[in-house]
Amino acid sequence: MIIGLTGGIGSGKSTVAKMFADLGVPVFIADLEGRKLLEEDEAVIKAVKDLFGPSAYEDGKPNRPYIASVVFSDPEKLRQLNAVIHPAVAARFKEWLSRKHAPYVIYEAAILFEHGGHKNCDAVIMVTAPKEMRISRVVQRDRVKREEVLQRMDNQWPEEKKIPLADIVVENIDLDETLRIVEKIHQLYVKN
Repeated sequence: MIIGLTGGIGSGKSTVAKMFADLGVPVFIADLEGRKLLEEDEAVIKAVKDLFGPSAYEDGKPNRPYIASVVFSDPEKLRQLNAVIHPAVAARFKEWLSRKHAPYVIYEAAILFEHGGHKNCDAVIMVTAPKEMRISRVVQRDRVKREEVLQRMDNQWPEEKKIPLADIVVENIDLDETLRIVEKIHQLYVKN
């Protein structure tokens, strides 16, 4: 079974993914694979340079601040970047999945619903947290300004739109409680 794991920026989906990994569940982190592709895959690198120009790479490495500044202020550029990255990530996932032998795997992606990735999952877990808590977490984690976090949030669907599409919603406020919920979910999927 493929279990999608998603949540808005700062919700704690990476924390929840790590909880599943600690339970021995194979976890594929789509955003991490996307970052690797930006650094390693020649076809992706060429497409990104074509899309953003020579400033997209410095000393052979992706210029992430530059790319972020463009895509978070230009929805069309974000769509174009996603059109390059998402098919490549999907191919990596398919190859990764072929090597896994477990009752279920976790496919963690920040924008799972936005691009229809949930349709390839047997179920979806949505991680939520109050908006102000999410903003505070990202400001501390990424050392960015509140306005930058709000701009990133604007590029994701609001929780109100995603929650009805999820099979399970985990409100991630207290880590001990979140871990208890993850353990219950794990038992549910191991039995199926």
